[in-house]
Parts: sequence; structure tokens; C-alpha cells
Amino acid sequence: MATDKELNDFLASVEKRAFKRCLFQVRDDEAALDIVQDSMMKLAEHYGNKPVAELPMLFQRILSNSTLDWFRRKKTRSQFFVNFSDLAPLGDDSDMEPLDAISSDEISNWAPSGEQWLQSREMVAAIEEEIQKLPARQREAFLLRYWEELDVAETAAAMGCTEGSVKTHCSRAILALVKALKAKGISS
Repeated sequence: MATDKELNDFLASVEKRAFKRCLFQVRDDEAALDIVQDSMMKLAEHYGNKPVAELPMLFQRILSNSTLDWFRRKKTRSQFFVNFSDLAPLGDDSDMEPLDAISSDEISNWAPSGEQWLQSREMVAAIEEEIQKLPARQREAFLLRYWEELDVAETAAAMGCTEGSVKTHCSRAILALVKALKAKGISS
């Protein structure tokens, strides 16, 4: 049985990675935050009494299901409604604050030149862009295996598929990423 402190510590430890994973899938900051928060609430409400060792797998499964539910709702809504914000011109970043994109931790821990920093940011952006272009199942398998650092069996359980499928999805994702990044001039 997880204590309140153990549950809080677990949720705090997975919050940022879960948000980033969800963001890669839904490509919407607010939606990703909502999905992660809802998943955390579901875990606390329904599975807070489970042993601490079971929480990671339960949370990953809840997060995956919540993400799928979001896509289903979005598909249904898009058939009947149009958001006015969707009609804004592409590339309109008038509300964007460039300094908000850089956290103070990044600045204080980063000592290279501005050129090196910019190259690093551009490389990370290129990698994130290519991850977003992956098919949904490949992206999910890749993020669970390499971002969440789950093993093949845990990933298969979280995705609701076989271990062989996880290996296939990961292999295809890696090949696609390597090919796309090499085309952009980025190599290991």
C-alpha cells in the first residue's frame, strides 16, 4: 500500500517526463497538461491504495488510455465544431514570449557560447519534430522505451500489445528517425 507521501513522490518524479511524452503525442501544450493531470488524478483516486512498485505501470497505462480518449474526443468534436483559434494564420506567434521558452535552470547550468547553445536547441527541435512525424504507435513505443525507460515487457503491457510488436515499432521508429536526421545533417 502506497502512503500519501510515496504517491506524491511518485507523481512528482514522473510529471515532467509524462508531460513531454504526452506533448509529443498530442502536439498541444494545454491538452497535454490536462491529460497528464487527469491521469494523475485517476491514479490517485482509483489506485492510490496499490503497492508503490505497481504505480509506474498503472500510470503509464492510464496515461496511454487518457491520450487515446483525447484523440477520440477531438475527432468527434472536429466533425461538429471549429475553434476560431484554428482559423488564425499559420506562424502567428504574436502572443509568444521568446524568453518564456528558456528556463532559468537551463541558463544557469549552460556555459557554452551562444552559437553552441543555438545549435543544440536547433538539433533538439529537429529531433522533436521528427519524433512527432512518427506514426502514433511507433511514437508511443519509442517514447515509452527510450524516454520513459520501460523495458519491452512493461512497454507491451502499457500499450496493450505483444513484446514483438513493441520491438517492431521501436525498430521502425529508430530507422525512420536515423534516416530523417541524417537527411537534415544530424548524425550520432
